Amino acid sequence: MAASHAPSLAGARQPEALLGWMESLGDATRLRLLRLLERHELGVAELCHVLQLPQSTVSRHLKVLADQGWVTSRGQRTTNLYRMETTDPAARKLWQLARDQTDGWATVSQDQLRLTRLLANRQPETQAFFAGAAGQWDRLRDELYGRAFGREALLALLPPGWTVADLGCGTGQTAAALAPHVRRVIAVDQSAAMLKAARKRTIGLGNVEVRQGSLQALPLDAASCDGALLLLALTYVSEPVAALREAGRILRPGGRLVVVDLLRHDRDEFRRDMGQVRLGFDLDELQKIMGEAGLGDARARALAPEAQAKGPALVLATASASPRTIGTTDKGVKT
Repeated sequence: MAASHAPSLAGARQPEALLGWMESLGDATRLRLLRLLERHELGVAELCHVLQLPQSTVSRHLKVLADQGWVTSRGQRTTNLYRMETTDPAARKLWQLARDQTDGWATVSQDQLRLTRLLANRQPETQAFFAGAAGQWDRLRDELYGRAFGREALLALLPPGWTVADLGCGTGQTAAALAPHVRRVIAVDQSAAMLKAARKRTIGLGNVEVRQGSLQALPLDAASCDGALLLLALTYVSEPVAALREAGRILRPGGRLVVVDLLRHDRDEFRRDMGQVRLGFDLDELQKIMGEAGLGDARARALAPEAQAKGPALVLATASASPRTIGTTDKGVKT
């Protein structure tokens, strides 16, 4: 049964439109149908089960509702699935009035009980799917939906009002990813070549600012950021405590620092090829130097290497800026 839309629901205000809506709502069965289809998409057989009515009766009332633009349908296999879809504001107001007046109907309560049982019986099909797909779900999910949505979901957990510093930003990949989720991103790097690539990547992102500066002397005011990132940057620094102290300086009290870098390894040739000055960090070592830098609640854990990764394993560490008892200005000058 194809759903047709009456012109009256396209925004018209003629008396015949109102009369048509009132006529279609002037039947108890149609009101029951709309209550069911307002929040769920159901087939004719399911509606017959819930309403305890024959198919001919249900189909007849569905046709009236479809002709008046209250419901739409789509084909699925051998049946049509119906749902309520009213776009006209006046029609929605009329439906809300009708819905409020039917809240206390005993028949509606019975319908809801049968609907709840029907929907619960749908679950075994879903459970059967996941029981069979569990072993290959990660691969299947990646093939069907990609991987970016997971990262976007995690980034969306960030408070939207935050200012985040991307320290050692490189080509600006992380800064660009952060930009849609926070108020401001300040990307800092010492390399002119990296900054050129970062500016190109973030051109058009109005809340990203790119600055040149070293990790030991950041070009940011004290307590100006809510969060800071040091991603694959500390192994290039000869004095990591000084860099961590600077990261803590720019954070507001309670602000969060996240560090990702190399776990301690013995691949000295790799270190030289990558221009790094350190062979990574032990977990305890990283937590210790965070404390020496004045950061609190330092925690570190090793990250499981990704299958395609060829470099040493990584460590992720977090810490928070300690509350300041004495105010500071730019570059840590006490006031």
